[in-house]
Amino acid sequence: MIRFRVRAAVAVVTAVLAVSAACAGRAAEIDRQGVAFFERKIRPVLVRECFRCHATSAKEVKGGLLLDSEQGMLTGGESGPAIVPGKPEESLLMDALRHDGLEMPPGKKLDDAVIAAFGKWIRMGAPVPKSFQEVAGGAKPAGWTAKKTIDWEAEKQFWSFRPIQDPPVPHEGDPGWPKDDLDWFVQAGHLKAGVRPVADAEPRVLIRRLYFDLIGLPPTPEAIDAFEAACRRDRDAAVAELVDRLLASPQFGEHWGRHWLDVARYAESNGNVDNELFPYAWRYRDWVIDAFNADMPFDRFITEQLAGDLLPADTPQQRNRQLIATGFLALTSKPRPQNNPDYLLDLVADQIDVTTVAFMGLTVACARCHDHKFDPIPTAEYYRLAAIFESTVMMHGSKGRRGNAKDPRAAQGLIQLASTDQAAAEALRAHEERLQALRRRVSELRERRDRLQKQLKQLQKAPKGGKSDRGKATARIDSVRRQLKLVGKQLASAQKDLAQARKNGPGSADVCMGVLAGKPVTGRIRIRGDATKPGEVVGRGFPTIGYVGTPPQIPDDANGRLELARWIASPNNTLTARVIVNRIWRHLFGRGIVPSVDNFGHLGEPPSHPELLDHLATRFMRDGWSVKRMIRTIVLSRTYQLSSDHDPENYEKDPDNVYLWRHNVRRLQAEELRDALLAVAGTLDLKRPVGSIVQKYGNILVQNGNQSLFRDYEAPHRSVYLPIVRQAEPAMLKLFDFPDPELVVGDRSTTNVPAQSLFLMNSPFMLDQATALSARVLAHSTDDEDRIDWLYRVTLGRHPQPRELRRLLEFLTEPASGKTPQQRWRTVCHTLLASAEFRYVE
Repeated sequence: MIRFRVRAAVAVVTAVLAVSAACAGRAAEIDRQGVAFFERKIRPVLVRECFRCHATSAKEVKGGLLLDSEQGMLTGGESGPAIVPGKPEESLLMDALRHDGLEMPPGKKLDDAVIAAFGKWIRMGAPVPKSFQEVAGGAKPAGWTAKKTIDWEAEKQFWSFRPIQDPPVPHEGDPGWPKDDLDWFVQAGHLKAGVRPVADAEPRVLIRRLYFDLIGLPPTPEAIDAFEAACRRDRDAAVAELVDRLLASPQFGEHWGRHWLDVARYAESNGNVDNELFPYAWRYRDWVIDAFNADMPFDRFITEQLAGDLLPADTPQQRNRQLIATGFLALTSKPRPQNNPDYLLDLVADQIDVTTVAFMGLTVACARCHDHKFDPIPTAEYYRLAAIFESTVMMHGSKGRRGNAKDPRAAQGLIQLASTDQAAAEALRAHEERLQALRRRVSELRERRDRLQKQLKQLQKAPKGGKSDRGKATARIDSVRRQLKLVGKQLASAQKDLAQARKNGPGSADVCMGVLAGKPVTGRIRIRGDATKPGEVVGRGFPTIGYVGTPPQIPDDANGRLELARWIASPNNTLTARVIVNRIWRHLFGRGIVPSVDNFGHLGEPPSHPELLDHLATRFMRDGWSVKRMIRTIVLSRTYQLSSDHDPENYEKDPDNVYLWRHNVRRLQAEELRDALLAVAGTLDLKRPVGSIVQKYGNILVQNGNQSLFRDYEAPHRSVYLPIVRQAEPAMLKLFDFPDPELVVGDRSTTNVPAQSLFLMNSPFMLDQATALSARVLAHSTDDEDRIDWLYRVTLGRHPQPRELRRLLEFLTEPASGKTPQQRWRTVCHTLLASAEFRYVE
């Protein structure tokens, strides 16, 4: 079994730094996000604006520059390389896009948001898919309508486009090993690969795994003791009882809701150049958490997000929830609408992308400018789908800065919710909490001001002494004056905020972001994705591929979103159930049955266990599309409960553990790490906060001067409730691989870089939690051995080894250390919190 032993205080922290520095660099998976960014933000612009003159298909390649391949960009043309990966300031392409010496496109400067996207992509390292040479070489002359011949019968034989089957359970191998039918499918894979599964995980390991996987928090020593005792009586019953309790916990929805928010590209600001705050985005966040806690059937979960405004409702509260759910479609990162004829199409492209990737694992948005190069999605079908979203009004609450008044989407308001007693009470509670926080802030600043004034008077009265002393005294006086001036400004600002809050009262509790039905639009192709170049009329409809039978018909007077939702959330859809059970599997095993969790098309990876995937998808639909029931099924299986022990023979045959002969060790995600630190330190507040700190600031633009308001914001609540402001995500979360909230991300990257170790060693947050934890330790017992044992069980879920106990006792009693007992205990606590064992789950 893998162990992360804690040796001694300084030694372990130093080792953490050394290991992190030695392993510095991005994991291979991180390019997935970069490639997704390229596909959604960069490639469409290249096709639309550049390939006519700078592609292998161009009649005349200008300046010798090819932009339809990675090699062409790196080699460049007559002026030199077009891009320097990682360095946009040294990339000629950026100069050309800014019209700084060079001009691309000539005589037409692109929108600032587009230029910023190119800069961000180059800063990422300019990642592109392996197929970029083949894909990009397809620019077509003007008038091309993007038609291609597709062998539909052949395409329907591709694994993800075939109907979902209910395969027979393969009763092969050891009949005593499987706990569930899914284990038989896994065991068949063992036999095929010639590997033997390792033993079951110890109870103390399994409970820590279950706690983090289901609720994202560590178990207490008392919970571990109770579980181990229950396992000695009846392990299967003990596991089932624990799983049911965790699934019923409100912390379940907070943890699994955050998984979905990654996919929904949830954020509380617009991003792009006009990074305006979304003060009411938090309502969608809370709706997601509540939906997971209530185990809302996933087909209903889909339908409410895509068409909640079009569903009937029995009560005003239900109507409000359904409207809030449509925030899924309104969280897009909008470009600047000014002088941008593609503005509406850009919004639609984002809605198509998040809808088809999130629910179906299909990159339909790649067909905006040309037929999809790999999947059977013609451009005509893209624009049939686009017409559904063009028939939708986005209510995002933006003030529409620099907007085009002629564009009906340039400045939309918010959706008005029905007034309820619950909403009024929520608004009043939020108002009172804000007033209390502002009163505390004013009080603290007044006290600080008074202390500084007193200190200044004392310094001014003190004897000045010699010339050297006078200089030092003057410097101290100047320093206090500067602090006093700063505090005075902060106090004035806080008093102004308090007065404004008192004046405004509880404020509005009856608005949300979302979408509403607009006038039905007839779909029309735009040549190369350009809004100013209309092509043939195609109507409204759905993709041909991925559905068995006759799709729902869209009435002439309907916009089609409700029919789209039903088309996706149907047992006849060959992708939807497969995609969600694969997402669930990935969160429980660290790797999906289909590793490319966001791409089930030809460029994705095939399933390692196709029959198992269909078995799970069939059970999922048969069991009422219940996410909790699917999670319960998986975690009660023998496969999930295996230990993470290493086996050399198995490793030789299956080094990536594709055939699941052991459980994968994983690092805690950013939110899990932060929440675990707060939990063991005793500083975590499990109560859900009302709203979001973003509400306080309204629709302000997030710029360099105020990003720290959100990036450095700290509160004792769970991390899912921190403000997620684009370009100003919470610093700790970003450091530990929080995903880009402009992208659909179902598979987070895991990096190991020196900055993470430096944070663990030196950050005020870590020191604060170590201090709080040391106070808990000292209050727990007066005996150092008892304290050490309790500390290990709280942080690592195990007892210390004799050697660890001996060395820590030596450190705590070392007379020459020069530290107080409290300082020594803080060092010990800090060491354990910074250890690899704390932030990894076996």
